[in-house]
Amino acid sequence: MTAQDQKQLGATLWGIADDLRGAMNADDFKDYMLSFLFLRYLSDNYEIGAQKELGKDYPVLDKEDKRTPLSVWYATNKEDVKEFEKQMRRKLHYVIEPQHLWSSVAEMARTHSGELLHTLSDGFRYIENESFESTFQGLFSEINLESEKLGKNYTERNNRLCTIIQKIAEGIAEFSTDTDILGDAYEYLIGEFAAGSGKKAGEFYTPQRISNILSGIVTLDSHQPSTGKKKKLDSVLDITCGSGSLLLNVRKSMKESNGEIGKIYGQEKNITTYNLARMNMLLHGVKDTEFAIHHGDTLVNDWEILNEMNPAKKMNFDAIVANPPFSYRWEPTDAIGEDFRFKSYGLAPKSAADFAFLLHGFHFLSDEGTMAIILPHGVLFRGGAEERIRTKLLKDNNIDTVIGLPSNLFFSTGIPVCILVLKKCKKNDDVLFINASEYFDKGKRQNVLSDENIDKIVETYQFRKEDDKRYSRRVSLDEIAKNDYNLNISRYVSTSIAAETIDLLAVNEKLKAIEDDIIKARNKHNGFLKELGLPPI
Repeated sequence: MTAQDQKQLGATLWGIADDLRGAMNADDFKDYMLSFLFLRYLSDNYEIGAQKELGKDYPVLDKEDKRTPLSVWYATNKEDVKEFEKQMRRKLHYVIEPQHLWSSVAEMARTHSGELLHTLSDGFRYIENESFESTFQGLFSEINLESEKLGKNYTERNNRLCTIIQKIAEGIAEFSTDTDILGDAYEYLIGEFAAGSGKKAGEFYTPQRISNILSGIVTLDSHQPSTGKKKKLDSVLDITCGSGSLLLNVRKSMKESNGEIGKIYGQEKNITTYNLARMNMLLHGVKDTEFAIHHGDTLVNDWEILNEMNPAKKMNFDAIVANPPFSYRWEPTDAIGEDFRFKSYGLAPKSAADFAFLLHGFHFLSDEGTMAIILPHGVLFRGGAEERIRTKLLKDNNIDTVIGLPSNLFFSTGIPVCILVLKKCKKNDDVLFINASEYFDKGKRQNVLSDENIDKIVETYQFRKEDDKRYSRRVSLDEIAKNDYNLNISRYVSTSIAAETIDLLAVNEKLKAIEDDIIKARNKHNGFLKELGLPPI
């Protein structure tokens, strides 16, 4: 399938979603649409696995036969079903009964079966309960098939679900799909739903263009970015992972450069978004042994693997990325003040947890790693506790680069934001400032970064360029200290255009010449008026 076909599949599915959601807002309908697409993926993958497992015993049916091959095998091999499911659970880590497969559900939708809703509920529950608990437990818990948003009673809800699933099945059937393509379509839909969700989009989505910047930076060699991308990232962490798009972008960046990537980790507080992230991982072909997404509060740090007190056993990550909620209000306690993440720096203020998120991630950054985090501009210059944290990070030579982005890039806010790049292995005694705020394409709803804009940012970081002093500059720590450790970009990279030098004598001569021309033209015009017997002007 071509890139154009992939985009068309995403657009087709979004068109279906837009037509079918009716009065339901985009954020609510998102859960249903994406879950059904995920069920399609799980079913396809399971049937492929079953075909391999059963070999020549896998039934071959006529095209007119609307049964699934597995349902035929189950019916004729009842005594072997338990052992078969045991093998499938061991190899794929999940189990789907024949009546719960997408093809079975889609056929029920096509014929408007009155049992569709019951079948879906039973299927979701079975997948959760009979599969690997760490990955599948509660995966569909936020899909409320009894919601009155689908209908006032069972019949209305069942009919609505039949219509939705039938349209999705018809839309997908037009395309030849595989895991990667379904994953891309899933990602496309997440982006479209984010656009329709307004401020809620910030809870689960980082625009792909901004993700490309972060992944482009953290996959470069930490010591010498100019040498190119790392050959391997053993582990990657997103401390506020949302739908997991940013983690998948890092993985994709490494794969495209033929690099290796180990396990990817994410933390997410919102239960619906946490489930979305797990689905997104699996849909993109990431095995459940290759990722770990934790549902919990990042600031409280309730993830057991990140609470190891023995420094020798502490988790460290080669790359850390994050797009935390901007200026999030939190309630730090005295106990949190003694937390190993914050003790050396102090606590971020209650009114803005930006530096709390940063310090959480930075604590788990490996000595050879790179961290890139998106934050509001206020972290660059606000005083008080934030100034003290910023000052220590600068004095410890941990802030490598400050990147100013254009305003209105996000669905959730129109404010301009920045990217801070941090390292524990930084050697140069300066900070690179990149002023990219004026480099973007204006879109209908949001401003957009072009490929050229993104490449310019990443290449400027990679080679620490200073070709255009209005765009980037390396600033010594001494100069920053003289500015009281204020990192406001305009202090170091001028965003104003130098005024053109004007030669006043030359301008005066031009004005005199213009005045002479005016007098000549007036005299000539009055001569014509006189010949016509008209008064002069």
